[in-house]
Amino acid sequence: MKVDLKFITPQESKPYFESSAITGNVPKIYFNTEKRSINIKDIRSEIATEDFSLDKNGFEFLKHETKVKDLYDDKKVYTDYTQELEDFLKRLTGADGVNVFDYTRRSDADIGAVNLDGYGVRGPADRVHVDYTDFSGPKRAKEILGKEKYETILDSGGRIVQLNVWRPINGPVKRSPIAFADASSIKKDDLVATDQIFYDRVGEIYHLSYSDQQKWKWVSLMENNEILLLKGWDTMDDGRSKYTPHGSFSIPEQNDFDPPRESIEARVFLHFMS
Repeated sequence: MKVDLKFITPQESKPYFESSAITGNVPKIYFNTEKRSINIKDIRSEIATEDFSLDKNGFEFLKHETKVKDLYDDKKVYTDYTQELEDFLKRLTGADGVNVFDYTRRSDADIGAVNLDGYGVRGPADRVHVDYTDFSGPKRAKEILGKEKYETILDSGGRIVQLNVWRPINGPVKRSPIAFADASSIKKDDLVATDQIFYDRVGEIYHLSYSDQQKWKWVSLMENNEILLLKGWDTMDDGRSKYTPHGSFSIPEQNDFDPPRESIEARVFLHFMS
């Protein structure tokens, strides 16, 4: 299937944007982008036969039931849903520790989705990007885990991995689904470090420039009991997949009368002791 994705274009100076935390809705960007028509493959029929993995491809598609009936209930998300994810990811990956540290809700309805603790409203992120970089990944991990624990893990030969856990809230998703790259097809030169401006700090993410070598995937009609794991950063730098660009797209001839796509994504650090 051919769809349009939005990529960053080469810049003379470091690109930056004002985050939704400042604007209250759509980020304000200070760089140029372009839409490219790309081939994207629906992998739903391949899940049972293909051995997709975080280290090889940068993503996994999994079933995961949640007992939280209302993922717009901030208290339930911070307590019950967080505990579910931490328990599930520890069993799945064998991690010694799992820290869920951030949530974002998104909707392609005109008003967007209300975020946790009133942190603005968000629509789908239509620029393909990776949430952390080789600079901001370690910085954020030290903030969440603590500098001493971070250094202890790595000094002992351990490893820290950042994941996004993406889930529909009102599946099946019929509008503005999420596209994600096979991370093994992404070259480091395709990634463009971009400053993300908040009120009290400056973060950094990678936007992606286009290459015809990139391979794109999606999963059709995702349901509420299905999740995508997307790897965003890894302390291991031994050739395994490390960055998984992702962003929303419009399905050709999608019906605007279908229910809006609504989703919640969790950002997570896993750590493994040697």
